[in-house]
Amino acid sequence: MRQSSVTARRLAAVSVSLAVAAGAVACGPEDNDAKATSGGADAAPAKGGTLTVLNSVPQQDFDPARLYTSGGGNVPSLVFRTLTTRNREDGAEGAKVVPDLATDTGKPSENATVWTYTLKKGLKYEDGTAITSADIKYGIERSFAAELSGGAPYLRDWLIGGADYQGPYKDKKDKKGLDSIETPDERTIVFRLNKPEGEFPYLATQTQFAPVPKAADTGTKYEEHPVSSGPYKVVKNENDGERLTLARNTHWSASTDAERKAYPDRIDVRSGLDSSVINQRLSSSQGADAAAVTTDTNLGPAELAKVSGDKELAARVGTGHFGYTNYIAFNPKVKPFDDPLVRQAISYAIDRTSVINAAGGSSLAEAATTYLPDQKSFGYTAYDHFPAGKSGNAAKAKELLKQAGHANGLTVTLTHSNAKDFETSPEIATAIQDALKKAGITVKLQGLEDNDYSDKIHNAKTEPGFFLAHWGADWPSGGPFLAPIFDGRQIVKDGSNFNTGFLDDKSVNAEIDAINKLTDLDEAATRWGALDKKIGEQALTVPLFHPVYKRLYGKDIKNVVISDWTGVLDISQASVK
Repeated sequence: MRQSSVTARRLAAVSVSLAVAAGAVACGPEDNDAKATSGGADAAPAKGGTLTVLNSVPQQDFDPARLYTSGGGNVPSLVFRTLTTRNREDGAEGAKVVPDLATDTGKPSENATVWTYTLKKGLKYEDGTAITSADIKYGIERSFAAELSGGAPYLRDWLIGGADYQGPYKDKKDKKGLDSIETPDERTIVFRLNKPEGEFPYLATQTQFAPVPKAADTGTKYEEHPVSSGPYKVVKNENDGERLTLARNTHWSASTDAERKAYPDRIDVRSGLDSSVINQRLSSSQGADAAAVTTDTNLGPAELAKVSGDKELAARVGTGHFGYTNYIAFNPKVKPFDDPLVRQAISYAIDRTSVINAAGGSSLAEAATTYLPDQKSFGYTAYDHFPAGKSGNAAKAKELLKQAGHANGLTVTLTHSNAKDFETSPEIATAIQDALKKAGITVKLQGLEDNDYSDKIHNAKTEPGFFLAHWGADWPSGGPFLAPIFDGRQIVKDGSNFNTGFLDDKSVNAEIDAINKLTDLDEAATRWGALDKKIGEQALTVPLFHPVYKRLYGKDIKNVVISDWTGVLDISQASVK
């Protein structure tokens, strides 16, 4: 879980550009050899055509072992099926985990330390050969190889023997791989864990659970042509995922896959594009761009204002929410933040209206007073321990500062990133600086380049006392949200540390363990929400806002589905006809 923030940045980083030049003519693809046609705005989705994906970030490391995705990812889940997957529905329904290759979401036993899955009948690879449980075991074992690192770390932490396993390439000839993964027959796979994990069905959505036939494994070159278990296969992979061309896998059967619609005949993924160019192309929707979407590029404040004034464009904006919180973090080992009264004073002084304006306005950010996102699957429980109202409570803040011995005010330093991300950037820092000034707190700003900022705040030895931070979940639950930040056993003294408040409360740790044993995910969610409320009393963070994703799509795109799991348009559902 310690690497979860990396996932958050990959999946949910707000890619913005400041404006779309008025009257600018959008650039179309250089090799546009086909023009998408529309069946009318109200036409039912139909098979056929080419879906174009315009992205900023290339789909690098297109190997299921190396990908770090939530719910199997967007483009990856077209090629890689997993034991379970995310429910492909709008909103809250899309935050549920459902079967994929397996017949159900898993059968727990022995206090959720053993999970058993049965594969569906008739599953095939792109070459028509059968998918077996041994292939899933091998696919998982590959993810332990050092040369294929990059995926989520949970399996290494959770599987018995996982911490010491080095992958199949270093196995001796008589070695049968990782003993904690058993395949008693071709359709059964059993996982033995070293501790109870009621959320294992969520983990089984990660691409490490995609089957890989051992005979086809080419090691680090496998990403060039991974063997498909999904509705599309890789035809071409150029420049390490900068351009991916996918075509139908004719051996994929919709009868075994209730989630992916697979309407288009082809998927053309083009990456490495400037965000302003992407939005210009989607806005103009010329040629093949009429059947285009983006999975990583938001509308910025100025772009959104322009789009909102055009009814046709406004109708082509998808709105999504992903489990993500932007907040202020305190290091209680650094004075004066060791005093809870000081942390509470700052909590009261925050002007969330100005912060949201700095983040792009209420269309792009929603005020937060809880650490957990405002979604049922996380166990959201409303609370506001230090009510600041919409514009801050300077009087209450001054009162607390006086009690703390700072009647004449206080001077502190706020560390932030210089990246123009509208999250931890100068705009947000300046809004906080202005609000705290009203409470008698002088804030000096320390802006760092993004890499330096990340290194500083995630190092226990260099972590500042007062800084901007953000966190996103690997799946829509309170577990991967609260545990990495507040579980004292996850404090890392030498390495990347995310427990920024250095909280090591035995009662909190015990409750995390108790919730992890639950296999009733609704009951677990309720407990996560209660734990969030309890931790919030300590004022180790000041929740600021949850981002809202606004993304354009081409005029010929139909069947738009945006779940609360990913917050972005699900291309497995999109139709271009």
